[in-house]
Amino acid sequence: MDMLVIAPHPDDAELGMGGTIAKMISAGWEVGILDLTSGEPTPHGSEALRAEETAAASKALGVSWRQNAGLPNRSLQHTLEARAIVAGYIRQTRPRWLFAPYWKDAHPDHVVATELVEAARFWAKLSKTDLPGEPFHPERIYYYYCIHLRLAVQPSWIVDISEQWDRKLEAIRCFESQFITGRPSEPPTLLDRFRDDAAYWGRLINRRYGEPFATREPLAVTSLRDFF
Repeated sequence: MDMLVIAPHPDDAELGMGGTIAKMISAGWEVGILDLTSGEPTPHGSEALRAEETAAASKALGVSWRQNAGLPNRSLQHTLEARAIVAGYIRQTRPRWLFAPYWKDAHPDHVVATELVEAARFWAKLSKTDLPGEPFHPERIYYYYCIHLRLAVQPSWIVDISEQWDRKLEAIRCFESQFITGRPSEPPTLLDRFRDDAAYWGRLINRRYGEPFATREPLAVTSLRDFF
C-alpha cells in the first residue's frame, strides 16, 4: 500500500484529506483508510447508519481497502493493546506513508489517535514479537488537519484539490447524520464552511481549493522542479 490514512472516527479522513485521497487514487496509488473507532454514539447516528455512510463515502472517493480497529469511541486510550492492534494493521498493509491527525486538537480522541499512530509505527518494525505479519516501518508519517480548535495553523505544504473538491464534498455528504441532519439549513451551512476552508487553503497556493498537511520530519527534495 502506498498510503494508509488512520482516522479517529469515520468521516475524519474525508474531512481532513478526502481530496488528496481521491487525487492519489486517480493517479494509480493504493490508498487505504483505518478508522480507529465507530464514531458512535452521536445525536443523529447509529452503529448501522454510520457503517452505511462510511461505505458510501469510501465508494465516492474510490477507496477499496477500509477497516475499523474496533477501539472505543469517546474513550480512546493509548494502551499497549491498542498500540498492538494498530501496529498489526500497519504490518498487514505495509504502507510507504502513514497519515494521522494533526497533533493539536480539542477532541481527546484525536490527540490520542496521533500518539497511538506514532507509537504503532515504531512497534510495527519490531522483531521477536507476537504481532501478526513481518516487521515493517513506514518511511514517513504525515499529519492532516481535522481539528476542533480555531487555530491559525501554518502547514508544511498544501495539496491542490481543485479537481477533486466535488468528490470530497460528495464523500462528506454521505455522512448525513453528522453534517446535515439536525444542522441549520440557512447559509452558511456546515458544508458551506467546509468549502470556504478549502477555498482559503487553495488561495494560499493560487488554486481554487486545497488541503493542508504538516510534518515533524524534514522532507527530502531531489530537485527544485518539485516546487511549483
